[in-house]
Amino acid sequence: MCGLTGWVAFDRDLTNERRTLDLMTETMACRGPDAGGVHLQPHAALGHRRLAVIDLDGGKQPMIVEEDGRLLASLTYTGEVYNYQELRTELEAAGHRFRTRSDTEVVLHAYLEWGRSFVDRLNGMFAFAIWDARAEELLLVRDRMGVKPLYYYRTPDGVLFGSEAKAVLAHPDVPASVDLDGLRELLAMTKTPGHAIYRGLAEVEPGHLVRVRREGLTKHRYWALEAREHTDDLDTTIATIRSLLDDIVQRQLISDVPLCSLLSGGLDSSAITALAAKSLREGGHGAVRSFDVDFPGQTENFRPDELRGTPDGPFARLLADHVGADHSTIELDAASLMAPEYRRAVLHARDLPTGFGDMDTSMLLLFKGIRQHSTVALSGESADELFGGYRWFHDPEAVATQAFPWVAAMTSLAGPGIAPREGLLSPDLLAKLDLPGYQADRYHEAIAEVPYLEGVDPVERRMRELSYVNLTRFVRILLDRKDRLSMASGLEVRVPFCDHRLVQYVFNTPWSMKTFDGREKSLLRAAVRDVLPAAVADRVKSPYPSTQDPGYARILQSELAALAGQPDSPVHGLLNARTVADALTPDADPQAARLGIEVALDLDAWLRDYNVSLQI
Repeated sequence: MCGLTGWVAFDRDLTNERRTLDLMTETMACRGPDAGGVHLQPHAALGHRRLAVIDLDGGKQPMIVEEDGRLLASLTYTGEVYNYQELRTELEAAGHRFRTRSDTEVVLHAYLEWGRSFVDRLNGMFAFAIWDARAEELLLVRDRMGVKPLYYYRTPDGVLFGSEAKAVLAHPDVPASVDLDGLRELLAMTKTPGHAIYRGLAEVEPGHLVRVRREGLTKHRYWALEAREHTDDLDTTIATIRSLLDDIVQRQLISDVPLCSLLSGGLDSSAITALAAKSLREGGHGAVRSFDVDFPGQTENFRPDELRGTPDGPFARLLADHVGADHSTIELDAASLMAPEYRRAVLHARDLPTGFGDMDTSMLLLFKGIRQHSTVALSGESADELFGGYRWFHDPEAVATQAFPWVAAMTSLAGPGIAPREGLLSPDLLAKLDLPGYQADRYHEAIAEVPYLEGVDPVERRMRELSYVNLTRFVRILLDRKDRLSMASGLEVRVPFCDHRLVQYVFNTPWSMKTFDGREKSLLRAAVRDVLPAAVADRVKSPYPSTQDPGYARILQSELAALAGQPDSPVHGLLNARTVADALTPDADPQAARLGIEVALDLDAWLRDYNVSLQI
């Protein structure tokens, strides 16, 4: 996996900037606990921190290729290219010689052989920077679905870049400055492509390549969702999806370190776990290792609500028994979820106050627990966006509403009666932000991108729109979250459902086919039913678990009380004093204000820790 950073400057000698590059690189130590390195050229400095997964001895970075003592190109890389073995065979036939068994070296030689078009050949999750010493140009490349992050910051004579914002912010010339537009993006849950919250910072967009030369910076799109006619019948479609999933999971089991699966007992994670178990068994390997998360007494005292009808634990154990998995449960309590050091760790993992509260903290702690046993994990992330699993795909009112469907649903995801995330912010700030207007503008921008086929009926057209915004906006929120929290623990999480071949194929299947049995995720269920217990295959969608322990909300309330007693706190001027006071009255229900309290606490910690300058 790993973390990368670097600096290109055409008007200065970067061989004298080792200290600055070391500072930037060290911020990525959480992503790469196994090794680190830098490579300095007059106009390009590359830094790398490594999480060793493939070719533990040979894959050190930054990696370079020389010819007759002359540097051709250097690379700092994060992620996995799952078809690297086939590419290596092709490159060897073309005369390339390799010193390692790593996919990193294959990527570098693929660039030297095929130029910028080499990205079309890569199957995987990746982000990397290649410095072409011959042409004196930098290429920043990000995978098609945006699984791996990559940021850049333009300078007067070049660019700074890194896997996370913190790597760029470590440079002394980059201020942590956020304007109204940044706060809007932070609070609106829109995930605008390329937007990175901090002023001057941008994301390399998924499926894009950024080219930096002395003449300037240009962006090139090498992949996008396309509208294609789907001519396969239902049986062929189901068989094709299964064939793709078998191939994808088999490829993503490649690892030289211990590997496991994240198993909630839902359809998505169960499908990946079952297919992994099948592939390992057929290959003569041992049982798949799997993990789920739970809270003390949650299964025994579970209270169904409108979103979560069943607890995860029994279904995870049922699937594990069915496939013979070596299964473990990571149990977390309210004290751990609210512990200041873990909440701060979440903030620093994400570089932003996201307001996901205990669901972020529990995921971080889950990953820390898993990391004691495994270095790589397979996840069922993105199946809901791809196959139509969320309730908003099936709610006529949500379908008809011209807005991002998850925005209205986010409060519901936390539970009934929960106030909005921005509920404690001041009226003046909310008026300036105009979050509804910002969300509407970003929504219409997204809809304008949707590719259509001629003559499609209105229902299919509308469901294509919903699929598109989920696959290009909402899933990126979740992928970003999973990447930061896993890599903060030195755990690589792979997402088989993000394979671009599967995404492109399923995106173009008609909605009537995706719901052929009258349920959500009909195609996925049909494709994997043979490897699942009936109870798991037929289980209704349940979101990632949130603690039902009332003690968690009470701890939040006490933290808010302490914050309210600090009039000099950086967040003080952003809050509504009246609603804060209301949330602290003896008869107030802390659970109802939970999201707003989490946002207030996280904003305060962020403003302090990152020394953020708000330009509002």
